[in-house]
Amino acid sequence: MKRIALLAVLAVLVVAPGLALAQTENRVELGGFAEYYRFDRSNMINFVGLGGRAGFYVNPWASIEGELSYDFERNQTNFFSNGVTTSFATTRTRPLHGLFGPKFNFGAGNGNVFATGKVGFVNFASSDQSVAQAFGNVDAGKTRFAVYPGLGVEGFWGHVGMRAEVGDEIYFSGGARNNLKVSLGPHFRF
Repeated sequence: MKRIALLAVLAVLVVAPGLALAQTENRVELGGFAEYYRFDRSNMINFVGLGGRAGFYVNPWASIEGELSYDFERNQTNFFSNGVTTSFATTRTRPLHGLFGPKFNFGAGNGNVFATGKVGFVNFASSDQSVAQAFGNVDAGKTRFAVYPGLGVEGFWGHVGMRAEVGDEIYFSGGARNNLKVSLGPHFRF
């Protein structure tokens, strides 16, 4: 955890001068999202949850963002020859994700394609704790370092827009564990 905090402080110190001198029309992005997190490919264990993110533009093509999400439901999907069934259930395992890193824009104007690379943590709280209690237990030994490369698209109509993102949240526990992560939600630029 100390390494993650140190990396976050160093990133802020490197980016702060660019934030102060940024000459871009939109300086801040805020948004919420619904999240799908594929935890175990072999058993079709998936989680769904909600999250939020904030980004600060360094220049018109790059921003630094942080996000936090909490997966409170488990989804089980089964494929049969005559169709697909899916069900949701509240479980004792509830992942809490915290990620921080750059976002690089490849478009201009109202439509945009982007790439992102973030580092942070994923915490596997195993109880019926609230979000506040789970966040308080991030250092309880169930927290793993995570790396997240991702791609996405976003479209804006004035200051309001929608953003869709897909990536691979890789956490480390006896080796690298790859997990598909998909998010979709509204975004606001200021």
